[in-house]
Amino acid sequence: MTGAITALLLCQLTGEVLARLLHLPVPGPVLGMLLLFLILLARGRLAAGGDQPPEALGRVTDALLSHLGLLFVPAGVGVIALLHTMADNGWALLLAAGLGTPLTMALTGRLAQAVLRRWG
Repeated sequence: MTGAITALLLCQLTGEVLARLLHLPVPGPVLGMLLLFLILLARGRLAAGGDQPPEALGRVTDALLSHLGLLFVPAGVGVIALLHTMADNGWALLLAAGLGTPLTMALTGRLAQAVLRRWG
């Protein structure tokens, strides 16, 4: 289990380093997640047949997901701490969320359809 946590953290760290060194507009953890996915594909753990990741990695990720709500606490504290900034920029935030959310959902749906057509 320690090895699986270490693997997750190393992938995140590598993604963060790559994002900063290459000045990419993508968050480091997202790059780390992509790196983990590529590593699992290379090891043959996630074939098109739907094989599962290593058992230890599955247990660690299940434990993290079961406590996902706790990860939103710092974001909530940040919102409360910067409430005056949010009030000053309320319309811009509302517009960004109002347009960004449906656009992201639509693009994600289209991407899922394309992936399912190709591999499904």
